[in-house]
Amino acid sequence: MENQTLVKEFLLLEFSNLPELQLALFYMFLSLYVLTLTGNVLIIIVTRVNPQLDVPMYFFLSCLSFLEICYTSVTIPKMLINFLLKTNAISFPECAIQLYFFIALGSIECTLLAVMAYDRYVAVCNPLCYPIVMNKAVCVRLVVACWLSGFFNSAIHTVMTFRLPFCSSKQIQQFFCDIPPLLKLACIDTWANEVVLFTVGGFYGMGSFLLTLISYIHIILAILKIRSSISRHKTFSTCTSHLIVVVLFFGSSFLMYLQPTSKHSLDWESLVPVFYAIVTPTLNPIIYSLRNKEVKEALQKIIGRKVILNKKSQFQKTKFR
Repeated sequence: MENQTLVKEFLLLEFSNLPELQLALFYMFLSLYVLTLTGNVLIIIVTRVNPQLDVPMYFFLSCLSFLEICYTSVTIPKMLINFLLKTNAISFPECAIQLYFFIALGSIECTLLAVMAYDRYVAVCNPLCYPIVMNKAVCVRLVVACWLSGFFNSAIHTVMTFRLPFCSSKQIQQFFCDIPPLLKLACIDTWANEVVLFTVGGFYGMGSFLLTLISYIHIILAILKIRSSISRHKTFSTCTSHLIVVVLFFGSSFLMYLQPTSKHSLDWESLVPVFYAIVTPTLNPIIYSLRNKEVKEALQKIIGRKVILNKKSQFQKTKFR
């Protein structure tokens, strides 16, 4: 404890030391960020504008898309700025804020995916009760509960992490501030933090995952009872997009967090976070737009309207010349 020094900033992981590769990485991550923003904004617009999509499933989908925009905005802009400034530094307060919102938004996504699975369970297993059980007021309360519980969960982990003394190194082996790489920089034993991470975080994540899993077990059993193969396919198709997103999100998250900090390797720490923090939010709107017939049709209508309006405006311009 005598050799402790006050850490004023941390150094984030560099993807490459080569200047020409840094520029290529900047454009790659910028493209992914723009694609994420564009895809999720389109999903929000489509689900809000189209009256046919004014149902709980698409309300939750628009909430998920808004969440993905916030989720990626916590990490990617700072990374892009560091690329431009040719630095990998992040101040102590910035790191604490980034960690808090990253864990909070990730926790919210866990519970929101579980809520979306429950919504599908009620729609498939209790269709007659669906309008009553999943009314607008209930949907709003469920989303608010997700956000409040996520911020509370994150507060526990953030306070416990930044109460630790950091003195061994300032180098975070990741491109953003996260719990496992920060625990490695602590001067003291982080056993208590790891217990909290596995119990509170594990209970939160595993609890959401188990609720999702139970919902889908009931959904699959209900679908198997349907005699018509066409009806079975149609019913299951309403769940496939969400199921793919669940596998991607929970799979990558569990691989990162549900293992002892000492077993994290450098390659593992740098690869898995890129997937669940950047790639998954980019893929989500693509998955929903490609796998969901109603979303595709709504997107085609909006794009078709824009094309018609553009043609009309061009025709009017040429007419009055």
